[in-house]
Amino acid sequence: MMEKGPPNSSEGQQGWFSARNDSGSSLDLESVVRPLALNPWDVVLCVSGTIISCENAVVVVVIFYTPAFRAPMFLLIGSLATADLLAGLGLILHFAFVYFVPSEAVSLLTVGLLVTSFTASVCSLLAITIDRYLSLYNALTYYSERTVTRTYIMLILTWGASICYGLLPVMGWNCLKEPPSACSVVRPLTKNHLIILSASFFAVFAAMLQLYVQICRIVCRHAHQIAVQRHFLASSHYVTTRKGIATLAVILGTFASCWLPFAVYCLLGDYTYPALYTYATLLPATYNSMINPVIYAFRNQEIQKVLWAVCCGCFSSTPPFRSRSPSDV
Repeated sequence: MMEKGPPNSSEGQQGWFSARNDSGSSLDLESVVRPLALNPWDVVLCVSGTIISCENAVVVVVIFYTPAFRAPMFLLIGSLATADLLAGLGLILHFAFVYFVPSEAVSLLTVGLLVTSFTASVCSLLAITIDRYLSLYNALTYYSERTVTRTYIMLILTWGASICYGLLPVMGWNCLKEPPSACSVVRPLTKNHLIILSASFFAVFAAMLQLYVQICRIVCRHAHQIAVQRHFLASSHYVTTRKGIATLAVILGTFASCWLPFAVYCLLGDYTYPALYTYATLLPATYNSMINPVIYAFRNQEIQKVLWAVCCGCFSSTPPFRSRSPSDV
């Protein structure tokens, strides 16, 4: 039942990412016909998917059922929560299909769902960053029809590109019928497909880094202007600026620490590498979808008010508040 891999591969690495070639190394998102021994890594990923789904389902429901949350900022947060919710469901479904209902066709669909949802999650983070930058750069004209139109365009581009990426393995760009050398560290995705996904991630990360540098400059300039106008002490200006920059650093640092290891490994690794390496880099990437609701939704005071109202049993669909600018979040 259990194939032996090379000396550097983990013993018993079967399951989601089971070995499908003689090397016993490439992680396999393809379902397997024969019965599988339960892999602890797969269990951890499934549990992570459950937590991710529960967290983001709360955010999606709150935004969907609260009419006041129709500002561009909340639409983008809703897009992020929807993408992460689908990612969590994809982790659960793939585990279920691989272990309980093995089917190659269904497995490809769940792989496509995972690629689509994680791509949409990363792109939604970029859209939120763009929105925050524009809310500071064009503060006087931010609350206008142009902003709403721009938000819908970003959402269409985000989900359009993500769906296209997710459809590629389903439509035939996979390595199921190719030699092992064509496969990536995440089977059945091809090496070229994973390189494109990784390159796209680095492009998004570079854009986010540049935007956050610009946001930091604007925050520093605004804090200095406020300090001069209100005759604040230099120490007050320093504390305010440092707090704003620290918040941005936490946001960008969390995103980088979650996704960079997996993106780098996807570029450098190949199908001969031990499955353990892919598990160890993929798991932190899934944690980003677990952390996103905390950073972008649960820290928002308006969403907190609605959640407290729901918990107290006094839910009101039109809470008396005005949406803040994304730069305040």
